[in-house]
Amino acid sequence: MNKAGLVDAVYEKMGGTKKTAQDLVDLVFDTITKTLKDGEEISISGFGTFSAKERKARKARNPRTGEMVDVPAMRAPKFKAGKNLKNAVR
Repeated sequence: MNKAGLVDAVYEKMGGTKKTAQDLVDLVFDTITKTLKDGEEISISGFGTFSAKERKARKARNPRTGEMVDVPAMRAPKFKAGKNLKNAVR
């Protein structure tokens, strides 16, 4: 499923207009993105936890050329699935 499929699923479940469903999906994604950008964590009970993890600077090898390159320090998004989500997928 992609974003358009998610919008369609919200539209079918909630009714209203597709524009409203699109706005709702965008709002959820924008809120998650802004919260992680601000360095905060989002915990949704039974679903999982979104957080941002600090990665240290390191050296890596370019697989195509074999050359060593510097990878700068960065923050990367992380998701840890909750118990209910894990059980539902199993």
